[in-house]
Amino acid sequence: MHKISIDVTRLLTRLYDGLLPTGVDRVGIAYVERYGANADAVLSERGFSTVLSRKDSQFAFEMIVSGARKRFAIRKLVARACINGPRLKNRDKGVLLHTSHNGMEFHRYYNAMKKRGLRTVCMVHDLIPLTHAEFCRPGVDVAHRKRIHTALTHADGLIANSQDTLNMLAAEANRAALPMPASVVARLAPAITERTAHPPPIAGPYFVVLGTIEPRKNHWFLLQVWRRLVEKHGVAAPKLVVIGRRGWECENAIDMLERCSQLEDAVIELHGCSDEDLRTWIQHSQALLFPSFVEGYGIPLVEALALNVPVLASDLGVFREIADDIPDYLDPLDGLGWMACVEAYAATGSAMRAAQLLRIERFRAPTWADHFEALDPFLASLN
Repeated sequence: MHKISIDVTRLLTRLYDGLLPTGVDRVGIAYVERYGANADAVLSERGFSTVLSRKDSQFAFEMIVSGARKRFAIRKLVARACINGPRLKNRDKGVLLHTSHNGMEFHRYYNAMKKRGLRTVCMVHDLIPLTHAEFCRPGVDVAHRKRIHTALTHADGLIANSQDTLNMLAAEANRAALPMPASVVARLAPAITERTAHPPPIAGPYFVVLGTIEPRKNHWFLLQVWRRLVEKHGVAAPKLVVIGRRGWECENAIDMLERCSQLEDAVIELHGCSDEDLRTWIQHSQALLFPSFVEGYGIPLVEALALNVPVLASDLGVFREIADDIPDYLDPLDGLGWMACVEAYAATGSAMRAAQLLRIERFRAPTWADHFEALDPFLASLN
């Protein structure tokens, strides 16, 4: 394996700001854990980049893995990098790993890495702003298209989290008449897999929906389904546990959460959970609900099945790629269908739920070992 460098700009920035790791961040952390012992850290801003010294690289990696928020130390580290970075000579030939989308759009970033003797390999998590711009903030589609097109033109290699993502990436390259770099599919491992024994957090049947509250995740639709369940079953209706921070343009869902009297005792909103608490909530649920209109991957689906918990999900290609026919799939606009499935799964001795539990026995969750087993030969082939 040739020398590895890892761009940790996003990871250090979010650590400095005291933000909890997202799914994208967990991927970056896994790469640091895998390669950090013998790697250099890279910081970048608007395409300008610098390579940290070996000592500072190791210090940055240790903070990232431990989650230790040392703001003053990070400021000093960045200052040293800015002062010393331009003096660094070109390194031995190697590979730069860029695991977030941040900063992929700058040509000078790739050119600087090439001058350092580094081949740039970027991970593509999704093309949602290109395929479903209506679910993104205005302008994000333009910005993300620039990222993807620049990576297609200048990256030496691309990592896709699924074959579905790679297919969309290839389709975009073909549509834009751009070259398709060497690529590999390496699936992402769930963060939560350990089946520890904890008592149920609440009494009675409940379902969990996990993810940032935003239009793409279809929370408003699910809350309408729950209102109908309460109207039909009253206090006997199962509870819905909504886990995730409030995102952008989700006013309709927030109005339901804050002002719909029928949902006051039927819906529990949790803005954030530790991994342990999240595991407990998922483990004791009747099912994880995943009614999204589009997803780049679907870590909550993998985590639920890894915990032996059934999933009711939208019928998306990437979900079928990851989980085959194990979940029960529904159209994300089929309100009556979702309502019927929730009722069936909430029932004591549910035959539908028991049938999925049998199917789950053949589910094998992707592991980071699997991921890097696919990635390492690919990186070696680039040299």
